Amino acid sequence: MSLAVLRLPAEWEAQAGILLAWPHAATDWAERLADVEVTYTALVAAITQFEPALICVASGEIRAHAEKLLKKAKADLTQVRFIEIDYDDTWLRDSGPITLTRDAEFRLNDYHFTGWGGKFAASRDDQLVEGLVAREVFAKADHERIDWALEGGAIESDGAGTILTTWRCLQQRHPTQPRAEMTEILKQSLAADRVLWLEHGYLEGDDTDAHIDTLARFAPDGSIVYQACDDASDVHHAELTRMGAELAALRRIDGSPYLLRPLPWAKPIRDGERRLAASYANYLVVNGAVLVPAYDDIADARAAEIIGAAHPGRRIVQVPCRALIWQNGSLHCVTMQLPQGVLA
Repeated sequence: MSLAVLRLPAEWEAQAGILLAWPHAATDWAERLADVEVTYTALVAAITQFEPALICVASGEIRAHAEKLLKKAKADLTQVRFIEIDYDDTWLRDSGPITLTRDAEFRLNDYHFTGWGGKFAASRDDQLVEGLVAREVFAKADHERIDWALEGGAIESDGAGTILTTWRCLQQRHPTQPRAEMTEILKQSLAADRVLWLEHGYLEGDDTDAHIDTLARFAPDGSIVYQACDDASDVHHAELTRMGAELAALRRIDGSPYLLRPLPWAKPIRDGERRLAASYANYLVVNGAVLVPAYDDIADARAAEIIGAAHPGRRIVQVPCRALIWQNGSLHCVTMQLPQGVLA
């Protein structure tokens, strides 16, 4: 065993592939399945330009259907691996493994997935990591089941020992647990040196209780890219302004402030009377590129430009995500990156 310590890599570090689950008629996507398949097809086609996509499918029939759509979209099928496995829904950011690394060794943290605090059925999703391990998807990886509720979308890692999260989310998952105790659990299970907590920030229509990946993201240039709201008449303006002030007060490990990169605000998108959570912060970093949500809004181009500046040297690929926010998430929420070397 190496003397190097475990750590949770940053998303911009080298990856072995992206894990997803294909939507089907027995998931919550049933009502608008054709629409969301357009987004999934575009997303997988984008991923496979840069690295493999590992796609969970619930049956051979669904695999054949997905393969047909991807072939039609000219996705690189040599970069696609299908895994037949049961799942409740497709939010792999939250039910997939959180992978720590130590040189060429890996640990798959398998936290208790509760369907975002019991809002939705999640028994099959809670067994997803164990099922992937049983199917020998991973190599050289220890599987550690952790009986504590945590979703991947609730944490951000800079790869150097700092975790960023929100009090709103973790307090909802563990209402009787003191913050100091939660901090220690996060530090120990994620091999982190410190945890930075945000008190403010939320998006109407988000049922994750303010996952950090909808609000603020670490970037490799010592910056934080975050969702701002410059519309003083919008219900989010005061809360996101307070979050911006909190971010400005945070310090890097060397004591210097973070460079803040505020993202533009999309015009309200509604499904009837329901406001949908359109966050540009919910982007995905892959090898050599960043996949950025597009909402058919005038702010799409500016958001892509800002995210690109925070991740220099990477191509920026916009992915249409209006269909995803109908179910209250975007492209980061439906994906989970796997670090280089972890796959069998």
